[in-house]
Amino acid sequence: MPKRASLALCGAAGAVALLILTWFLAFHVGFFHRLDARILSGFTPLDGPRVDPVANAIAQLCNPKPFVVLSGALLLIAMYRRRFDLALVIAMILLGANVTTHLLKPLLAVQRPALPGERVIGAVSWPSGHATAAMSLALCLVIVVPARLRPAAAALGAAFAVAVSFSFLTLGWHYPSDVLGGYLMAGAWTLLGVAVLFTLRDRSSLNLGSELADETAERPSLREALRAPAAALAAAIGAAGLIFLVRPHEVVSYAQYHRTFVVGAVAIAAMGLGLVTAVMLALRR
Repeated sequence: MPKRASLALCGAAGAVALLILTWFLAFHVGFFHRLDARILSGFTPLDGPRVDPVANAIAQLCNPKPFVVLSGALLLIAMYRRRFDLALVIAMILLGANVTTHLLKPLLAVQRPALPGERVIGAVSWPSGHATAAMSLALCLVIVVPARLRPAAAALGAAFAVAVSFSFLTLGWHYPSDVLGGYLMAGAWTLLGVAVLFTLRDRSSLNLGSELADETAERPSLREALRAPAAALAAAIGAAGLIFLVRPHEVVSYAQYHRTFVVGAVAIAAMGLGLVTAVMLALRR
């Protein structure tokens, strides 16, 4: 097995270990469950007449029908590029991650306490199907595009996954730990898919030499690869700064009252951006 495939498998195993740890802490350690609820209690008050339609529209981008359409678009890109190995791996990731999530949800179903504002999360909620769908789409976008476009795809994919997650958290559909579980599920399957991709490239009898040479020539430097994710991070900070400038007193007051929420929201965003960036860097030859 190629060295890079072995490293990807180790990464997948690490993601599975973190997935199990996240579930254990969220469901069996009282401190972490309370922390989970406190983070969510900062999201749900943000919902309102103006926010609700936007949050619903974004969250529903990962409902079954839109998800199938977006998945089909990624497969079409792979077919257009005549990269049947990518099409195979993307199909494996999208099916594996989302089917596994939907099988685990009833198996791990536990009714958790009602949330502030009488919002109740159903027993069948971990890991989040919407978070799994959003992150698996984001990671597959990074895989399917040409090497020169991967940094931009990483930034776009992370923004998409985090926006979907923040939207349904605001609507009170899930706990934050459900989001982390969905991200880790997508990450584990993606790294497994990357291992398969490296193995196929190493052992395939197909004449992929010229295509791989083209990808190597297009490969951005490490500095160029990190530029787009860094720009996405700067844009997020800038948007937060703009909100602060418009309503400084409300922002400061809300942040002081919901400090745990601020930390949790930053952690979710950082994990989303970090995961897609890590996959992008793993694909560099």
